[in-house]
Amino acid sequence: MNATEPNCTSQACETSAHASCATGTVALCARNVSKQFGSRTVLRNISFEVQEGAFVSIFGPNGAGKTTLLRMLATLERPTSGTLSVQGFSLDTHAEQARACIGLLSHTPMMYGNLTAQENLEFYARMYGVQNAQQRIDDLLCEVGLLHRKHDRLKVFSQGMCQRLTIARALLHNPSIMLLDEPYAGLDPYAVDVFDTLLERIVPYHTCVMVSHDISHISPFSQKSLLLARGEIYAYKDSAAVTKDDFSALYAPSQGRRANAKRSRQEGAR
Repeated sequence: MNATEPNCTSQACETSAHASCATGTVALCARNVSKQFGSRTVLRNISFEVQEGAFVSIFGPNGAGKTTLLRMLATLERPTSGTLSVQGFSLDTHAEQARACIGLLSHTPMMYGNLTAQENLEFYARMYGVQNAQQRIDDLLCEVGLLHRKHDRLKVFSQGMCQRLTIARALLHNPSIMLLDEPYAGLDPYAVDVFDTLLERIVPYHTCVMVSHDISHISPFSQKSLLLARGEIYAYKDSAAVTKDDFSALYAPSQGRRANAKRSRQEGAR
C-alpha cells in the first residue's frame, strides 16, 4: 500500500543529513542517566548505546519511563544525573547541535490545528532554517500522500493523516535520527499499513528508536530491543532473541501492582 501521490517522483523520505547510515559509529549514548520528578524517581542509572543506522525498540509497561527517556534524547527533558549524547554532541553543552540531528514523532503532532498543512511545515522550516523550503515541503507532502491536501487546515485531518504530516514535519530538516513515541497509537488498520510503508522507506537512511508497550509492534526492522521496567533496564538484546517469557517477566511487576490496587479498592468499598 503506497502513501505517496500518484505522480510523486520525490525521494524526500530517503534522505538524511548523511546519505546513508553506516554502522560502527555511536549515534546515541546514555551513561548512568537518572530522572526524578520531585521525590519520584522515573529512571534509574540507565546506560546504553545505539549504533548509527540501527533500529532500536524500547518496550515496557505504562509508567516504565519509556516516554521520559525518549523526551530526554529529544532534548525536551534534562536528566537529573548522568550524561546523554547525540551524534557525539553532549546534551549538556551542545543541545542545539544535537537537536538538529533529531526528528521526533511524539504522542501529539506538535502542530497547529488552525494552520494548513503547508503553513505548519513552513513554520518549522523557518525554525530550522531549511534551504529551498517550499520545494522540500512539496516533496515531503508528496511522499506522505498529502500534497493534494496542502491547503487544508490540520483540524480537519484524520488521526492517520495527522500522523503522516507529522512524519513530514519530523523529516523536514534532514535529521539523521528518528525518535518514534508510540507511533501506532490510535491508528486504524489502513493508517497502520500506510505508516509501515513510509517507515520502510525511512529506516535504511536513519537511526531509529521506537517506543511501544505492545509486543505486537516489534518492527520487522528492529535490530535491538531495550526492555524497561520500573525505571530500570530489564534487558537490552537482539530483537530476534526477545521471547514471550521476557515480556511476561517485564509486565509481571506492574500487573501485580494493579491487582493489589484493585483489591485494596474493593476492600475499601466494603
